[in-house]
Amino acid sequence: MTTNVLEYGHLERVRIHYDDLDQMGIVHNARYAVLLERALSAYWEEHGFSIANGRPTAPDVFHAVVEFSISYRAPIRGTGDVLIHFWIDKFGQTSGVYGFRITSADGATVHAEGRRSIVRLDQRTMRPTEWTPAAREVAATLARPALAEPEEAA
Repeated sequence: MTTNVLEYGHLERVRIHYDDLDQMGIVHNARYAVLLERALSAYWEEHGFSIANGRPTAPDVFHAVVEFSISYRAPIRGTGDVLIHFWIDKFGQTSGVYGFRITSADGATVHAEGRRSIVRLDQRTMRPTEWTPAAREVAATLARPALAEPEEAA
């Protein structure tokens, strides 16, 4: 079994259920976004950001996905657990960009990878609005280190 040591981001174990499968017994392509949502929701809920009694526990919970892209690498066959590795590539004033990969439970097979961009919205105006300091603090724990600048030739 592969040991999953992360240099950045978070790794969340998510269960594949029978209703996630298509008629061929593999995870339906549309369910990959749901798997990521389950992982992200669990992480943020652990940090106090959720929907409780029909209401957001923090204003930052009110956000919308503005872009989602995914590349499928290997099908997930049947039920069981997968690992969702996610991180934040960019966290701006009103938006954020996650990177993610979905792997087998042992981390040996990459099933899919992609990006998910969100924007925080003001509940009243439905316009973009700034993240709170509390959300910025949690987001910082997911930040992927900036790639090193290439050295210039002398």
